[in-house]
Amino acid sequence: MTPFSPKLQHKINILASRRQKIKLGSIPFESPLLLAPMASICDAPFRLLMQDLGAGGSVSELISADGIFYKNKKTQDMLTIFPEEKNIGLQLFGDEAEKLAYACEVAASHNPSFVDLNLGCPVKKVVQKGSGSALLRKPKELEILLLAMKQALGPMPLTIKIRLGWDDSEINADEIAKLAYDCGVEFVAVHGRTREQQYSGLANWDYLEGLAKMAPLPIIGNGDLHHEELVRNRLQKTNCDALMLARGPLRSPFLFLESYKKNLHEKTLTGESLSFHASDYVEIIQRYFHYLTRSSSNENYLQIQLRKMIVWYSSGLKNSVQFRSKVFTTQNLSELMEMTQEFFSSLGETEKRFDEKPFMTSGHG
Repeated sequence: MTPFSPKLQHKINILASRRQKIKLGSIPFESPLLLAPMASICDAPFRLLMQDLGAGGSVSELISADGIFYKNKKTQDMLTIFPEEKNIGLQLFGDEAEKLAYACEVAASHNPSFVDLNLGCPVKKVVQKGSGSALLRKPKELEILLLAMKQALGPMPLTIKIRLGWDDSEINADEIAKLAYDCGVEFVAVHGRTREQQYSGLANWDYLEGLAKMAPLPIIGNGDLHHEELVRNRLQKTNCDALMLARGPLRSPFLFLESYKKNLHEKTLTGESLSFHASDYVEIIQRYFHYLTRSSSNENYLQIQLRKMIVWYSSGLKNSVQFRSKVFTTQNLSELMEMTQEFFSSLGETEKRFDEKPFMTSGHG
């Protein structure tokens, strides 16, 4: 793997040095800014890239307990953890104690730092089967699942990720947090929206902050943390024990680091900008490509994964609309990489410009 250039690595080192290690229950993390689980995104290549760029820990994409139980090859591949990964949780979803317990045993054999149960996914096909957010409406059934998972995991920590509740009339994150504590769960990550909201509207941070004050176990706040000023401000005043970033790093992969800048235009003592520029993205994409090739040699897979990341990373840069149309028309991997390097390199020291509106409001965290 090619190391980052000295110039880029210097900026990364300065900002990463400002992080403070934390513990959530018994689980250590490099900082209180963690990568949230996102379906079809948070695989080993992406998680490791985010670790390189300052994430204090991460959670995998949601993985089907049914798929593990029935030994589905694609599902089993999703359990892959790269040796360099630290502080990584594998997230499962399901609604049957026997299958979840078995899935926990299989997941634990991959040596994650913890196993997480998804209780927040709002997607119809997941909820209709009784998994994800649907379990927030069934505390008694959820208790059975958590106890079965805890027993199967033994000393390995169990965590959960939830939403505020089903809808505005069924907000019960406080009840679920208490139940989780009683079942031996180490921490609860809470997306500040209800299932009914999906990804619309705003996360209810007033509720999250109140919950964090009264909950008997650590609370991680999640929702609308998609810009460095928003993250920095929340980090300075939150009652939450940690924060999870989801969609923000898809547009700004340096967000975990940028959140430790003192202000938007901070410079080093020698006058160098601590901001990240268009040319820095060339190195990030090249490293991500390297990590992808460790997972698969399938050119179609590599193109699909690279395309979406390249398109997200181009957001906020000059001529990005025209560039994105080219990205989706090329069918050649080397052509795609060449075109990408040319686009980002040509913009040199240009910084991204975008407003603070949520990114990708149709899903992912």
